[in-house]
Amino acid sequence: MKNRRREARKTVVAPGPRGTPPRSAAWPWVLAVAGAVVVAFWAYSPALKGEFLFDDNALPFSLPNAEAPLRAWIGQIRPMLMFTYWINSRISAEDPYSYHIFNVILHCLASLLMFPMVRRLLEWSGCKASLRNLLAGFAAAIFLLHPVQAESVAYLAGRSEALSVLLVFASFTVFLYRPEPAVSWPVVAAVLALFGAAILAKEHTVVLPALLLLTDYWWNPGFSFQGIRRNWKLYLPMALGAAAGVAFFWHLITGAATGGSAGFGIKEFTWYQYFFTQCRALFVYIGMFLLPVNLTADWDFPISTTILDHGAIFGLLALLALAAAAWRYRRRFPLASYGYFVYLLLMSPTSSILPIKDPIAERRLYFSMFGLLLILVDVLSRLKVDRRALAAACLIVTLAAAGATRARAAVWADAVSLWEDTVHKSPNKRRAHFQLAFAYDQQTRYALALEEYQKTAQLGPLTPDLLVDWGLAYDHLSQFDQALAKFQQAASIEPTAHIYSQIGMVYAQQSRWPEALQALATAEKLDPKFPDTYIYRGKIYLIANQVPAAIQEYQRALAIDPTLEEARHDLAQAQARLRAGH
Repeated sequence: MKNRRREARKTVVAPGPRGTPPRSAAWPWVLAVAGAVVVAFWAYSPALKGEFLFDDNALPFSLPNAEAPLRAWIGQIRPMLMFTYWINSRISAEDPYSYHIFNVILHCLASLLMFPMVRRLLEWSGCKASLRNLLAGFAAAIFLLHPVQAESVAYLAGRSEALSVLLVFASFTVFLYRPEPAVSWPVVAAVLALFGAAILAKEHTVVLPALLLLTDYWWNPGFSFQGIRRNWKLYLPMALGAAAGVAFFWHLITGAATGGSAGFGIKEFTWYQYFFTQCRALFVYIGMFLLPVNLTADWDFPISTTILDHGAIFGLLALLALAAAAWRYRRRFPLASYGYFVYLLLMSPTSSILPIKDPIAERRLYFSMFGLLLILVDVLSRLKVDRRALAAACLIVTLAAAGATRARAAVWADAVSLWEDTVHKSPNKRRAHFQLAFAYDQQTRYALALEEYQKTAQLGPLTPDLLVDWGLAYDHLSQFDQALAKFQQAASIEPTAHIYSQIGMVYAQQSRWPEALQALATAEKLDPKFPDTYIYRGKIYLIANQVPAAIQEYQRALAIDPTLEEARHDLAQAQARLRAGH
């Protein structure tokens, strides 16, 4: 009996076959990978020339300091991620094309790592050798071409998912394919280096130590802690780094670095209300994975303020029941049971007790899809079907997924198409209507923008940013009285130099010069460093033929911001008029 147990342990942890396969055997793999990459670029191609969307416009590459040196970029949050954006900014400046290409490449590399990870776990679970490559390849293909991945790949801000998961998958792969059951110091160094890089790309990868512990426990014969004790070289430095990690990410945990969008300091709901909500949301993610037919960029998902609200208690009971079943049948269905716990574990940074303003976001499934894929391949490995029939079915599903992903990528290619789709699926989301209004405004479709601003106002509070954008749409349509009313309403809520400069601009368009100058004087008092105030005042002086005064105003604007093309152009005109007058 002892000999059999020792032999079983040997089977679980032994490294893969040594040696290099013949070149003739390698060619099919090369062709398969090349074909997958071609299909991936085809599937995501509608978004490759897409514009910067939503949070993209708040990232360094689209801000005025995009030309800052590298140290200014990586000194911010997520330095590994910012480094990749910096590379793109040097390749194509503000052209999004290279950014999108990078996103697809990173996603392809992460998908490529899915194959060896799944294959090794299929091997450990006792799956037939004839099915391992097929099922591991299918898992990698679904990860590559699942429509829910569009948010992480077509959306440039979603790169944090692809990059961080690529790095953490690389770390996990090194762990799975270590030469000996007990990790050596070189393996420890590689795992920790890749893990550290993953955390510096996005913080949710902090769960890797827990994944390694689960793996060491689960796949050790008899579900014992022997593997964990054997790999103390790896877990000891991870444990020592845990306290430092809490201190390092404390500003994120408390919400100090997220602008109130995440962390325990969030005002919209408490940590336990978020937990109740996630008891329901976790099943929504499973639904997205199985049937991705209602994907949206902004989910309208209500918060469960109590355990009974919106049926949260049923979600919690179902999660516990599934966990109990997975534990009960862990020996009979080891891979599927392991996959369920992996899914919960990888979702935990974003879908447990740490509140995030958006209770659901499709990109959160990027990391945790690994667990669901393990459940899927375990189910497929047990089907009593011919291998060729199974391969054909997998191919059909993969091609269907590629087509659906291409359609979803097309939605992410354009701001109007994205937010029209979102408004259609989440008609009561204020942010979706606001974003659609702004997208219409950017395309000079001002009448449609006004309709969406009105709907935005009906769905939530009147904020200064809404009123200013609303007023600008009226201004573009030369409806100056309505524009002035919106600007003045915004000023009554939050008086700023920007708002009063807009008021001055509208007065000037109505030839109400004293009121215009008074509004600009107020703007200057509120913020002497706001350059638009001096540009607008320069225009008024130029119209009044007070050319020296206009020149002085334009020079003041350029002293604040030398890159202002409008001020530079108007200054040249004023100087030309002054020379002509003399």
